[in-house]
Amino acid sequence: MRQDLYTAEQVAGLLDLHVRTVRKYVRDGSLKAVRIGKQYRIAREDLEGFIGRPLPGPPASARRYRHIDASTVIQVDAVSPSLADRVTNMLTAAARNPDDRDEPLRLDTVYDVERGQLKVILSGGLGRTRSMLELVEKLTERRT
Repeated sequence: MRQDLYTAEQVAGLLDLHVRTVRKYVRDGSLKAVRIGKQYRIAREDLEGFIGRPLPGPPASARRYRHIDASTVIQVDAVSPSLADRVTNMLTAAARNPDDRDEPLRLDTVYDVERGQLKVILSGGLGRTRSMLELVEKLTERRT
């Protein structure tokens, strides 16, 4: 049988109390807890008994549909500082598209001057990630 255990910090957050107050309740015996290592663990049953009502269940998912995210690291070699700046600026502008509020995108770039290497880290929905990958490809392709 699985038993939910909460830390003093989690209980403080649930009850909107300071963590010191929760620890005081544990020390004076008002709130039953088990000490594991240097921390207290409070069983869900004991917390519900303490507050005199059942805790709400896990929050219902706010999403009405399945959402898939992708995390991608792109490494581009032989990049000049000016090209790295251009690519970073273009990607940053593309990532801030206000039309895509339902599919947010996280973008980070890192440029290593000594190696001439640009890394682009993307995390977001599949559609936005795909379009950003295509943009990276177009911006960094070699022109002969």
